[in-house]
Amino acid sequence: MQDREATTRLLATDAARQPSPPPVVRARGLTKAFGERLAVRGIDLDVPQGGCFGFLGPNGAGKTTTLRMILGQSPPTAGRLEVFGLPVSTHIAEIRARIGVVPQADNADPDFTVAENLRMYARYFRLPAAVVKPRIRELLEFMELAERADEPIKSLSGGMKRRLTIARALINDPELIILDEPTTGLDPQVRRMIWNRLRQLGRAGKTLLLTTHYLDEAERLCHDLVVMDDGCIVAQGAPAELIAAHVEPQVVEIPGDMARIRGLLDGIAGLRIEQVGETGYCYTSELAPVLQKLGEVPGLRYLHRPTTLEDVFLRITGHGLRGG
Repeated sequence: MQDREATTRLLATDAARQPSPPPVVRARGLTKAFGERLAVRGIDLDVPQGGCFGFLGPNGAGKTTTLRMILGQSPPTAGRLEVFGLPVSTHIAEIRARIGVVPQADNADPDFTVAENLRMYARYFRLPAAVVKPRIRELLEFMELAERADEPIKSLSGGMKRRLTIARALINDPELIILDEPTTGLDPQVRRMIWNRLRQLGRAGKTLLLTTHYLDEAERLCHDLVVMDDGCIVAQGAPAELIAAHVEPQVVEIPGDMARIRGLLDGIAGLRIEQVGETGYCYTSELAPVLQKLGEVPGLRYLHRPTTLEDVFLRITGHGLRGG
């Protein structure tokens, strides 16, 4: 019995000593300048292997510029950048062979069928025909497009085109999948279907690098994320960690003129009020006194909810995700 316990302790110790796998993407002091304007300001970044890593920030924050550097499409002005442990500056062809990219816009060739689009894209990676045929079949089934294999692109709905774009990004069985706004403009049913497929890819050991303007999407999918603003990383962590660190747990949204409401709520300890457009946001850890005061106003409309990443954005950057 003692021998078994000693062995168990030894194995646990050995497991604890095992080094974590190196990051898929590592940047140190990564900088990009366009003339005198700094788009990315010396950021340090590690994207771990497996799961989904989010890149969030308002327009102009530096997200797209950072992705372009990771893909070798825009050379850094300064700093070090490695993908799969390889310098992007000298090994971009090898790196790209191991990456799949889902761009913002669907750009399948309209002159080919669904399956032909995948077949043509496979040629860029020089995949053998014996590999391509079963892989196309698997990908079409995975993205629920098998019945559309021989149909022209123009016959597809917007959601189907998006699913084809994702299938195309997987044709080379990539280790890293970069998803740039993967569900923009899609209806809720298609979005949820794509979320499920992305979760499956993460469970299969793929690393997903996601940019999105849907903060609920980031909150559902990302294990870790960074918030960028003005070319800098201003926050990093798991969604729940960021919410706990930066905002109170409860918020009450009140549309309309907040002047009278502010006076009503004066004196409530720990209450923080933000005004965004025509809506007031009352953040608090003690909800009862806030609701009691609001209940004294006849006909007042308000919404109580737990705080989310949207509230983190408001606190950190001073505006919503789509703000300038």
